[in-house]
Amino acid sequence: MRICHLVPGSGGTFYCQNCLRDYALVRALRREGHDVVMLPLYLPPFRDDIDTDSKAPVFFGGINVYLQQHFAIFRRTPRWVDRMFDTPWMLKIAAARESSTNAASLGPMTLSMLEGHGGRQRKEVDRLVAWLQGHEKPDVIHISNALLLGLAPEIKRALDVPIVCTLQDEEPWVDAMPAPHKQLCWKAISGHAAHVDTFIATSAWYADRMSARMNTARERISVVYLGVETDEFVPMDLRFDPPTIGFLSRLSEAQGFGILVDAFIELKQEPALKDLRLRATGGYTTADRPFIETVRAELGRYGFEDSVDLLSDFQKADRREFLHTVSAVCIPVPHGEAFGIQLIEAMASGVPVVQPRVGAYPEIIEATGGGILYDPEKSDAMVDALRSLLQDPEHARALGKRGRAAVLKRFDIDREARDILNVYATVLKS
Repeated sequence: MRICHLVPGSGGTFYCQNCLRDYALVRALRREGHDVVMLPLYLPPFRDDIDTDSKAPVFFGGINVYLQQHFAIFRRTPRWVDRMFDTPWMLKIAAARESSTNAASLGPMTLSMLEGHGGRQRKEVDRLVAWLQGHEKPDVIHISNALLLGLAPEIKRALDVPIVCTLQDEEPWVDAMPAPHKQLCWKAISGHAAHVDTFIATSAWYADRMSARMNTARERISVVYLGVETDEFVPMDLRFDPPTIGFLSRLSEAQGFGILVDAFIELKQEPALKDLRLRATGGYTTADRPFIETVRAELGRYGFEDSVDLLSDFQKADRREFLHTVSAVCIPVPHGEAFGIQLIEAMASGVPVVQPRVGAYPEIIEATGGGILYDPEKSDAMVDALRSLLQDPEHARALGKRGRAAVLKRFDIDREARDILNVYATVLKS
């Protein structure tokens, strides 16, 4: 089967769940013997997954998208001008500065992208479609997320092939926008859903959410749990000398890092946990720097700055080593997530997780038995849950072993690839 994946890049400045999901899937599908073409959008791919690279150029280069959004002249420039802004060194500069703004300020650009051929990046849409038409016709086109659905109408018109779209964490991005862009973006997503043959959600919780938000029938959304390359994560005996809490995600307020730091400070003041450490990795963006400085200042106020490691390297080998140094992992995203692939990486390494009972976290932990859920509405629940693991190594190890066994059985990337191939087969028959 010839499969074309449209995959946005993060530039590699922070731990990007969607990037890891997409690139691991491309590799797995290729191992299954399929011809997978990856079309990168916006920015270069996540650094440690460069082996998924293809011969395709970057489409919708981040600089050109920005210029076309804000300056009418760049909507009419010839390709040779645009090509200068799509060079690797220019995109590297853009990657270093990306996310210097947040979703709340990107409403107009997100809407324009969702308007597709009617938006300000029209010539980028034409360029992508022309490239697709000039190459061997794919059997299936897989769009990475619903924020790219503005491309679906033109692709469908030009190629007339099945389109599959993954759903993961579009909701918090769109809902962070002020009116009227929030409402207009949801309207555009709902309108373009008709051009998609089927959707794939990463959890049943998120499938239900997006069915309502997109006004799309629930039966049009399949659920395929994400998987990890389990052979990349080797378990080791959990370390409790000293007890160590791990955080693996973008170091930002939105990902709950501040909440975890507060819990760490409270626990470390207890005599039984005076040696407690906190290790965090996942990178951060320009916009997160003021928050990081605030965290450092708060730790300094308690004299705990030497008990916290903020690690800058988070590529695959670094994450593997990181997970061998922690006793438990906690990423307390306030409103939860559509999945949480870092939880699967932790459990694949035999590390138990502690998560709030929100979003898809209950679904994941109930499916694995590899962690503890707590009620985020209760002020002491998170601290109590962390304490219960940090002071009971045998229980923590039992949860870690249970979680790893479940990951090997249900959350392996090759299992995910086979499930998605079944979805492709279904739409090709219809």
